[in-house]
Amino acid sequence: MVADKLQEGVVQVFGNMFAFAAIKDDGSVVTWGAEDFGGDSSLVADKLQERVLQVSGNLYAFAAIKDDGSVVTWGAEDLGGDSSSVADQLQEGVVQVVGNRHAFAAIKDNGSVVSWGASAGGGDTSSVADRLQKGVVQVVGNYSAFAAIKDDGSVVSWGKASLGGDSSPVAARLQAGIVQVV
Repeated sequence: MVADKLQEGVVQVFGNMFAFAAIKDDGSVVTWGAEDFGGDSSLVADKLQERVLQVSGNLYAFAAIKDDGSVVTWGAEDLGGDSSSVADQLQEGVVQVVGNRHAFAAIKDNGSVVSWGASAGGGDTSSVADRLQKGVVQVVGNYSAFAAIKDDGSVVSWGKASLGGDSSPVAARLQAGIVQVV
């Protein structure tokens, strides 16, 4: 029973639109809520028993970073809960995971970015992949797009064009000197 698992040792609780995930002080994760949207983590339960450092959510799924830099995902498969298409890139070195409504983006310790989830919502970086191979220091997500700040002060965006994924109209102003994107 979930209530029994939440009696003590809870360090943080994360929520999405339909479910919750709690990290306990022993590094395990307890989930509850709508099963298809992350409330049921039974398919990855063996990977969530220890060593979880951080959990991030989008509206429909969760992603957990473990102490070895690997990522475990669960929830709505087509909206970020299934990261199998990029699993080889999420085995180590992940330092941050950010979610938006439909997708996730992970920064790796080498400054590269890996995305998964709904393609149109930022899960596909193919249009900007060459600019996300190194130097990324921060990623911010909105409803259906992501923006990455690079160590040279430039910004790269992808996802739904009309919701910020296309920054070409202001590209000249995003080439240097950017210190924060909100």
